[in-house]
Amino acid sequence: MNELLGLARVAAMVREILTPFLPYPDIVDFIIGLVGIAGIFGVIFTAALVLVYAERKISAFMQVRLGPNRVGPAGMLQSFADMLKLLSKEDIIPCGVDRWMWMLAPVVLFLPAATVYAVFPFDDGAVLADLNIGILFVMAISAQSTLPFLMAGWSSNSKYAVIGGMRTVAQMLSYEIPLVFSVLGIVMLVGSMRLSDIVAAQQNIWFIVLQPVAFVIYVIAATAETNRAPFDLVEGESEIIAGPFTEYSGMRWAFFFLAEYANLLAVSAIAATLFLGGWHGPFLPGWLWFFIKVGLMIFLFMWFRWTFPRFRIDQMMSFGWKILLPLALANMVVTGIGIFAYRLWS
Repeated sequence: MNELLGLARVAAMVREILTPFLPYPDIVDFIIGLVGIAGIFGVIFTAALVLVYAERKISAFMQVRLGPNRVGPAGMLQSFADMLKLLSKEDIIPCGVDRWMWMLAPVVLFLPAATVYAVFPFDDGAVLADLNIGILFVMAISAQSTLPFLMAGWSSNSKYAVIGGMRTVAQMLSYEIPLVFSVLGIVMLVGSMRLSDIVAAQQNIWFIVLQPVAFVIYVIAATAETNRAPFDLVEGESEIIAGPFTEYSGMRWAFFFLAEYANLLAVSAIAATLFLGGWHGPFLPGWLWFFIKVGLMIFLFMWFRWTFPRFRIDQMMSFGWKILLPLALANMVVTGIGIFAYRLWS
């Protein structure tokens, strides 16, 4: 079943169909690459609609409410209604903004969130770009999302937006450091930064068993990186209205919202790849196992959001620098000692 339903098998079938009509292999590769890119964007846009509905239902369940239940069966079309509403809203550009920077910020924010999907192995052999520095590429591209928040805050000519932008820089840069150090333990175990090699190394045992501390650090740091509660200080409604998004409306605001869920899906996919064995699993096709694990991680992040209260900014910064970072460094040292001892005794 895995062989018949694998994404790599589907790509091979598409190649066989196109080859007789297109004599140049480079053109076939280019078309398959375009199909892969279109598939990634399709997954992102579909996931945004589904995750908005899922988060509303999960929060309602935790708070003993019904959640969306009017538009469509069980409220399933509520996300589409919201999308139509945002498309129809007036695009307001406030006076005094840095026009080009203000307009580019939401687009530039979405691009890094979408680019990281190119290196994820969704199935055995199903990866758009299997880079030998895959994990470094993911971390480098993810770090670029700090700049658009600062662009949006600074260019909005609003004190609330500027404060939100500066909070974003402080929060994301601070929590990127323990996040990267938590991942380095896995790189040390595998000896490779290629994501397909990391998945292959988990065929017998998942790294969540070998690196439980790193998994906890990653989950906490990834929650802060995606600006979700209890680390949603970037848009603290009770303090700074909506932070960098204060002056945005309609589809420009929707791009920020879409990027948030694209980042949520991305950090969940990274966790599934690095700690939960990627596409490995019995009976079911590999791609289905991958998305099941991603779904479990998304549920975990949503559970955090609707369970824990928001931190103060000083508490958040102290927790990142004084607890998470030393813990991540200690985990690296212990991992290195363990690898040395294993090689010495084996």
